[in-house]
Amino acid sequence: MSEAPLTTPPGAVPARPDAPPGVHRAQPSAPLAQPSSLPPLRFGYGTNGLADLRLDDALGLLADLGYDGVGLTLDHMHLDPLAPDLAARTRRVAQRLEALGLGVTIETGARYVLDPRRKHGPSLLDPDPDDRARRADLLVRAVRVAADLGAHAVHCFSGVVPEGTDTHTAWKRLAETLTPVLDVAASTGIPLAVEPEPGHLLATLADFHHLRSALGDPEHLGLTLDIGHCQCLEPLSPADCVRAAAPWLRHVQIEDMRRGVHEHLPFGEGEIDFPPVLAALAATGYQGLTVVELPRHSHAGPHFAAHSLPFLRHAERTAATLRPATAPALQQAAPPHGAPSATPEGSSIR
Repeated sequence: MSEAPLTTPPGAVPARPDAPPGVHRAQPSAPLAQPSSLPPLRFGYGTNGLADLRLDDALGLLADLGYDGVGLTLDHMHLDPLAPDLAARTRRVAQRLEALGLGVTIETGARYVLDPRRKHGPSLLDPDPDDRARRADLLVRAVRVAADLGAHAVHCFSGVVPEGTDTHTAWKRLAETLTPVLDVAASTGIPLAVEPEPGHLLATLADFHHLRSALGDPEHLGLTLDIGHCQCLEPLSPADCVRAAAPWLRHVQIEDMRRGVHEHLPFGEGEIDFPPVLAALAATGYQGLTVVELPRHSHAGPHFAAHSLPFLRHAERTAATLRPATAPALQQAAPPHGAPSATPEGSSIR
């Protein structure tokens, strides 16, 4: 890992070296409130970190622990998006969420929901247009489920560039395949929140802005910001990533992580200083869910769910005592921008 600091102008999102022209963008400035003057943040826990529990049990656990909501990954064991009785099951889940007082966001990172042999396949970038259409159909289903559940956003990601595909073609496929999904998002009023993912075509905040520009800045295209990914890959600190992303923020995922290593870690096991991150998030006025993302810890999901919320609430109370941030802080350089790490998580999303 290089020790030389990156040289990004303050207030700008840095471009990745292989991105098309026009990615380096100044961010609009907006007044940020003091965390102590705003409502508390709303924390959730992802069902992909509770994969060994029935969905009904997982929701009851999170409500009992005091979470405000749930990041619901549509998967074979948790509201299967391909099941023939999806509409009826969605109605039952909606009733359960209402009874428990839980908010919800819909996540689409199930590993094998579309293909039992290819993790996260097919993607929005696949060479086969029929395969791309299958992924787009999953996202359309997710948007409709989100509307029926009263969710605040639907999360998605680009996928890894297929072997033999140049980046120009990959960006074109991504924009074209997402267009019908965004049409449904607009008709239902549910934002589609794209997540920058290490190792994917869309890996950084700069890449999100390239996609947004290519699509003509559609109203219902927003951003999923994963705080750990900011620590892993972005030149700006996680707190400054929050400030830069604020106008487009529709969903937040949170966990600990180390610089240059894409591995989702329980709080306290990585390098992130959380009070400044939560102070920045509160100052944006964001009131969607901030969802704990620990999919590789399902073997002890209830344990980590029980320990994560007190950690975050303590960090939030500390955040309320911090002074406002000044200039953006730059991190030390990570591995080549967007490159997968050598960890088991590699270039794949979780």
